[in-house]
Amino acid sequence: MPALDHAIRAAENLLNGLFDMAEPAQVRVAWTGGKDSTVALFLWRAVLNHHGLGPVRAISVDTGCKFPEIIAFRDTVAQEWGVDLHVARPGKAASDIAFASDVIACCRALKIEPLTRALRETGTTHLVSGIRRDEHPDRAGRIPLELRSAPPHVMVNPLLDWSEIDIWAFHAQFGLPHCPLYDRGYRSLGCRPCTAAPGTGQGERGGREQAKERAMRTLTGLGYF
Repeated sequence: MPALDHAIRAAENLLNGLFDMAEPAQVRVAWTGGKDSTVALFLWRAVLNHHGLGPVRAISVDTGCKFPEIIAFRDTVAQEWGVDLHVARPGKAASDIAFASDVIACCRALKIEPLTRALRETGTTHLVSGIRRDEHPDRAGRIPLELRSAPPHVMVNPLLDWSEIDIWAFHAQFGLPHCPLYDRGYRSLGCRPCTAAPGTGQGERGGREQAKERAMRTLTGLGYF
């Protein structure tokens, strides 16, 4: 079996297992509008459709400083795919946050706290992510099902063993749409102040704010993906 077919089968098996653990209405996808979480959304939507269930539900954290291209892409695909989309927003304006001075406080206020509220408000017990082990050293040890607290839920990671090449091969095979920023050289998308296209020889997340990258383990412990 080709590597991508095997990866798809493994992801589908994990997602099919959710029916033994949760009501479909309590499962949402953490959808950033990026290439990886769009694959996760597509796969869970396909599983739901196979079982005659739906709509696919998702949570999108809008920090207030996202690229407009990401927001436009998210809203267009949400309408075309019939996504039940819960947009989580921070309690304070992005302009009130000192981005460079404290990346942990910034991510906590703009991403983690809104996500936590959204999980409570939507009654989500299982959150499907698009994270991959190979994209960051601190994600290398992540597992498919992670028990989390505040609020209690399970993070479901069906794409852990996928590579960046796998993601784009899947996009091509199934004709998935993607944010146009990728066509301009971006490889990993976050907030505007913390994201650039990587330079020559840099890795997939080379264009991300490196202070935040170094704090990934701490951010994960606080509730980040």
